[in-house]
Amino acid sequence: MADTESTCTSVDDRTEDLVSPTRDALVDGIVGLLKPCLDQLDDRVRATRVSQSELHEQLEGLAAELSRIQDQTKCPLQLDSYIKKLQNAKRRVVVVNNILQNTQDRLNKLHTQVNKENARRRSLLETTSPSSTPSTSLHAP
Repeated sequence: MADTESTCTSVDDRTEDLVSPTRDALVDGIVGLLKPCLDQLDDRVRATRVSQSELHEQLEGLAAELSRIQDQTKCPLQLDSYIKKLQNAKRRVVVVNNILQNTQDRLNKLHTQVNKENARRRSLLETTSPSSTPSTSLHAP
């Protein structure tokens, strides 16, 4: 028997070879449609995280400045309550930042799952579509 490159042993293997380019094109098309939206969302989440980080630094600086002012001057105002409020705000900023990061991670996982599911469904649809009738495939030439 002569050596050949084909190692297909079943109809399913050969069908998979034919369907793969079509499926790849469909997946590329779907990803091409979703990618700009996901990139924009990713950029906005990243910008929000940077903004949250800058706000966090400013709140830390403001709290330190208020503490320094309180130590230098014994004014009748009680700054402790304001410092605590700033620290609580800083904590909430950190929580929101963590939520944004988790949301971004979930979106990335969801995007991956959607791509896999679309590819799976397309391959199922393509393999179940009749390409020839059973009566013609049974007759020998």
